[in-house]
Amino acid sequence: MSRQIKSIRGMHDILPEQTGAWQWFEAQVRETLSSYGYQEIRMPIVEQTDLFARSIGEVTDIVEKEMYTFEDRNGDSLTLRPEGTAGCVRAGVENGLLHNQQQRLWYAGPMFRHERPQKGRYRQFHQIGVEAFGMEGPDIDAELILLTARLWRRLGLRNVRLEINTLGSSEARAAYREHLVDYFKAHAEVLDDDARQRLETNPLRILDSKNPQMRAMIQEAPSLLDHLDASSREHFEQLQCLLRAADVPFTINPRLVRGLDYYCRTVFEWITDALGAQGTVCAGGRYDGLVEQLGGRHTPAAGFAMGIERLLSLLEADGGLPMAPSPHVYLMLAGEGTGSAGVELSEQLRDQFPGLRLQMNCGGGGFKAQMRRADRSGAQLALILGETELAEGRVTVKPLREGQTEQHTVTQEALAHHLAQALDLATAETRPTEND
Repeated sequence: MSRQIKSIRGMHDILPEQTGAWQWFEAQVRETLSSYGYQEIRMPIVEQTDLFARSIGEVTDIVEKEMYTFEDRNGDSLTLRPEGTAGCVRAGVENGLLHNQQQRLWYAGPMFRHERPQKGRYRQFHQIGVEAFGMEGPDIDAELILLTARLWRRLGLRNVRLEINTLGSSEARAAYREHLVDYFKAHAEVLDDDARQRLETNPLRILDSKNPQMRAMIQEAPSLLDHLDASSREHFEQLQCLLRAADVPFTINPRLVRGLDYYCRTVFEWITDALGAQGTVCAGGRYDGLVEQLGGRHTPAAGFAMGIERLLSLLEADGGLPMAPSPHVYLMLAGEGTGSAGVELSEQLRDQFPGLRLQMNCGGGGFKAQMRRADRSGAQLALILGETELAEGRVTVKPLREGQTEQHTVTQEALAHHLAQALDLATAETRPTEND
């Protein structure tokens, strides 16, 4: 017997009993985004490594430690995408979608980071990303936040809270960086190893440290809000006004920074306390300089990403995940000649009821074995087509769930009407058309 090959650590199969919840979640997201005018874009999962080094920042943890990078047969350095924004900007620049245009785009799919797997954090994980280009005012920042708030309501998600901050302009941030470095150097004895490394490369990330021994020192650090340029301050105040007008509660967190170098001005996170250390379920902000940094012309931009696994875990904890849909009907076949007749009948029923989920017994089996399969399928009704029914042009209808009527037999001509009533299904003739 050959050695069993298992999945790569931190990369998981999504099994049939789980995919129903994924499909439901993705449908809610797709419909919500469509209602705000966002269109889907699909990008490759492999990009040139330089794309992420230039956009995310060469001294970030993602680029230094976490990317899946390899050399292909042509000697080019390629990377499995660790996030989606850079690829979306690359696609927009390359295909002429951004200059002097407004675009509202979204995408979904797997991302890859080589980090220690734990609950809510995987090496292959899935994100929904939303990006808006060509709009520089706080109104688009507010729209992105309002969109997510509406999605939480649609999903029935309750245990999340919104934190916002502003990183100001690059000039204001550079001046603030000097004050921050001086402060941290004066408290060098409190800094852990990660903080000491970031002190020379990205000191703002120290503000995001989860080390409890550094918490008091970080709370006393200079605040970027005290070093904002006038334009960024006005932008941030207008954003707050828009959120208050829409009755979206928020907290200003002056220590909130994003882990990627391209962010500026508005940043935000939706956070939960129900998932332990992995509390951020959605995060984003503005990145007005990224398009130009990746070879395009200056284009204001903002966006966010949400982790599908984390949100599904949160919904599951709230009891809000639907089960995968079961068949409406299980068609049992017993006896000579019933196989071809069953195929014909099942296809006729699918033609008559476009929404019907009908599972036909395949692979043979006696009556008892087929009945067990029918019950395990979760179907509401079993249709029994045996030799007697076939000879008489009839079908036996057997309810499989409690509270339903008793077993009875109907003609094949009356079966469609019976199913329409029993299952509340629309026929092909009564189904709404695009012109209705």
